[in-house]
Amino acid sequence: MSHMNRRTWLQHASSASLPLLLSNTTRAADTPARPKLPVAAIVTEYTPNSHADVLVGKILSGFQQQGGTGPDLYLASLFTDQVPKRDLSRKMSRQYQFPISKTIEEAITLGTDQVQVAGVLSIGEHGKYPHTPKTNQHMYPRKRFFDEITATFQKYHKAVPVFNDKHLGYRWQDAKAMYDISRKLNFPLMAGSSLPVTWREPAMTLPEDCEIEAVLSVGRGHFEAHGFHTLEAQQTLIERRNGPTGVTAVQTARGAQIWEAERQGLWERPMLQAALDVIPNVAKGDWEDILKDNSAFYFLEHQDGLRSTIAMANRLSRHYAVAVKLRGQKKPLATWFKLELNPPFGHFAYLLKAIEQMIHTGQASYPVERTLLTTGILDAVMHSLASKGKRIETPQLAIAYEHGNWPFANQNSKH
Repeated sequence: MSHMNRRTWLQHASSASLPLLLSNTTRAADTPARPKLPVAAIVTEYTPNSHADVLVGKILSGFQQQGGTGPDLYLASLFTDQVPKRDLSRKMSRQYQFPISKTIEEAITLGTDQVQVAGVLSIGEHGKYPHTPKTNQHMYPRKRFFDEITATFQKYHKAVPVFNDKHLGYRWQDAKAMYDISRKLNFPLMAGSSLPVTWREPAMTLPEDCEIEAVLSVGRGHFEAHGFHTLEAQQTLIERRNGPTGVTAVQTARGAQIWEAERQGLWERPMLQAALDVIPNVAKGDWEDILKDNSAFYFLEHQDGLRSTIAMANRLSRHYAVAVKLRGQKKPLATWFKLELNPPFGHFAYLLKAIEQMIHTGQASYPVERTLLTTGILDAVMHSLASKGKRIETPQLAIAYEHGNWPFANQNSKH
């Protein structure tokens, strides 16, 4: 295996144009060729349709995971924290001739005395890990993975770009520590899920420095794992508004509390209806009956005075959507964040393109502060839910950052 030094990697990358995000995820014919750079993947488990499979599998087998075009990356090594019965990693190792490393350090150094990869993918999702006893937060080892990755960087005096799948950690303290270490060691860090880069129908983005009067986002599923997706979809849109980006307080509601919150003016039915109107196959019937079980609303107070609502409307919809009412407009705008719910789960191809660009350029494709903020919000949400809707002040979430400009799947496209 030949290895290029970091300066050579960046010199090659500087002349490469931004990959076009085409609907079929193929490379444009006029995009300059660039080298395939080596990456290490640090994963909890590699099972069919796991996040490891739909990200690492696309590096190995192409964006469609059937051969053909893939990213300008290759898998140099893999570390698996757990190896369940449905494990794919050993089979893939034999097929694609990459080593399974015994430690995270070995995965990054390939058993040598130096960092041998151009980037690291840390995928701490799936697997058997405990939950916190009070708040039921899944204790995935993202912080442990990150600590071992950065310890290796420090030991061998070289740091490379890192991608952390989904939120930075199950608790705020871990997320902030990870962010601070990345700034101290001065390496690009990206995090988050595929929601910011997936298809939007309609293909909506908000005007820069817009003024927002109200926001309501619909999500579904587990309040932590899928609540993060909903928070991230909302933040991706509203971070373009004028004013500070932080959040000052969080409160939640379940069951009858949802309707009491409506009476108090914390959310409005027209906003919920606007979000539902762009989602296919929404359940019909009385909302009070549909949402009485297994649903929760999250109410966020933002630094600039904006109030937003996350409606985890289980049994009402299987999808994600965001409705936004801009100042001076009579009707809210709304968009459905469309996912491909079957293999090859194409929205992960667009996430991988953003990761690929970071590794080639040495610049994050969009701000990690977005994930730092949504991680902190989610932690506060889970504590509020565990405390039966207690309002939680979040002065630590006065996080300022410039909005991202990385395109989503069908931006500037009719499809």
